[in-house]
Amino acid sequence: MSTTTLLILYGSQTGTAQDVAERIGRQAQRRWLQVRIAPLDGYNVANLISESLVVFVCATTGQGDPPDNMKNFWQFLFRKSLPTGSLCQLDCAVLGLGDSSYPKFNFVGKKLHKRLLQLGANLLLPVALADEQHDLGSDAVIDPWLASFWGKVFTLYPSLTSLVALREDEPLPPRFTFHFLDDLKDQMDDGPTMPEGIVPSQAHPFPAKMVSNRRVTHPSHFQDVRHIEFDITGSNIQFNAGDVVMMCPCNSEEDVQQFCQLLRLNPSSQFILKATGNATVPVGLPQPCTVRYLVERFLDFAMVPRRSFFELLFTFATNELEREKLEEFSSAQGQDELHDYCNRPRRTALEVLADFPHATADLKVDYILDLFPKIQPRSFSIASALQAQPCRIEILVAVVRYKTKLYKPRKGLCSSWLASLDPMEGEVCVPLWVKQGTLKFPKDANAPAIMIGPGTGVAPFRSALQERTAQGKKANVLFFGCRSEARDFYFSADWEEMTKAGQLNLFTAFSRDQEDKIYVQHRVKEQSKLLWDLIANKNGYFYIAGNAKQMPTSVCEAVKEVFQQEGGLSLEESDQMLAAMERTGRYQSETWS
Repeated sequence: MSTTTLLILYGSQTGTAQDVAERIGRQAQRRWLQVRIAPLDGYNVANLISESLVVFVCATTGQGDPPDNMKNFWQFLFRKSLPTGSLCQLDCAVLGLGDSSYPKFNFVGKKLHKRLLQLGANLLLPVALADEQHDLGSDAVIDPWLASFWGKVFTLYPSLTSLVALREDEPLPPRFTFHFLDDLKDQMDDGPTMPEGIVPSQAHPFPAKMVSNRRVTHPSHFQDVRHIEFDITGSNIQFNAGDVVMMCPCNSEEDVQQFCQLLRLNPSSQFILKATGNATVPVGLPQPCTVRYLVERFLDFAMVPRRSFFELLFTFATNELEREKLEEFSSAQGQDELHDYCNRPRRTALEVLADFPHATADLKVDYILDLFPKIQPRSFSIASALQAQPCRIEILVAVVRYKTKLYKPRKGLCSSWLASLDPMEGEVCVPLWVKQGTLKFPKDANAPAIMIGPGTGVAPFRSALQERTAQGKKANVLFFGCRSEARDFYFSADWEEMTKAGQLNLFTAFSRDQEDKIYVQHRVKEQSKLLWDLIANKNGYFYIAGNAKQMPTSVCEAVKEVFQQEGGLSLEESDQMLAAMERTGRYQSETWS
């Protein structure tokens, strides 16, 4: 192996950037480089001045925000006190992962690249701006960028060209080894316990008792939406309107059984996991651990597998037909076929294993954690306020279920798991913690809050309205939209009560209750005089929450029309006014795809 060391640092929110970082790491190992891979906040950023070769893989989250596991690094790197040439010894490259359906596409990657240049680093390549919305996904940008990157590395380190790279079908050593235990019986395996006196976090979630799990859409409505309530008594959890609750779902019993059968694993077997090389045992995995715990609560095989999954499975395939197909799916040329097989029908990793029985049979247990990522936490806007519901957290969950060309309907892992829990059949506890959200509501008691929350997007606004009314803030306007007043008008009783009390001005848009479809943006235009007065004359704040597809753009266009109609602004001036509101926090959005 070469003495050249490549450091790969990633900022990942949902696991995609970590997956890409590990893929680059495997490519580096095949080229005989020494490799270190770490989340950005797991690395001492002060050591960057002594590194020689670094790749940064960074996702952009929310409204142009850095992922949670690189926020400390982000703050440090943008200190004004850092000397201009402090990274002049560093050769590096930045790979950004983003989604062009969001307004601040790849903002973190772009800004990091610019800051590294300011600090004197030698950027080997222009920043890569991978786009999840591309027909072939992020790989359409990543593949050619990586080819160029390795070309630059070989130019910098000519000695590497004399080494013969490992073939793509040669398995690399596993990151972990399983040591099964025969003499431990019936050991409890509930995972890490919650230490007393600390604030719950991902490492130490609080086991919150589920109080209620109620469907709030009409039985005839196509969408199952749940209003779920948790008891957080004794948790030390505090939160404000706009914050989110985080939880890690479990795989279904049916899927756990199928997984164990395919890989010939005994769910009750116990093991100790040992790391190899630079790897560390994942946080949250008990030692010893049962196979059931690992499969049910840790491994994500309900996800649509990434290309890296097929690259690794290919190295175990001995059956000629399976090997040929896996090689095609692993190649740059086979990404169209992989997209048709996997992404379009939303085929799960578990279903892929069943489709490739010989490769699955040849898979060694030590590679399970290389093949399957950890189940990522899901976030839900909190739909209640502590002032109104002490010791309670409420959420509004749309249960994800839809058909593709595959026989079996597709299901959302977390929403389906939550929907399956019934507190009426016995005590149900869900480990959870709270994270600060992106929406911030005005502290000024007189500042109006205008909220646009169609569908489940109304959840954070229920929290805000409960909090604001408890504080005596009555300048509240809510635009709510759904299909039908009778079928999916969420929290209607709450809005009626607040309206009667003079605490809320409510405007509704029920799109399917009349021949012409009416959406929230139509109601916004209708209330142009009111909105202009609240925004231009009374320092009002404007909020949007909901699906990222068309609604936010349509509402923005409606708001700009209000500015033009009531304020006499030009199109350019209305753009500038909205941009100024965004800069000062008077225009905020929280959208998801």
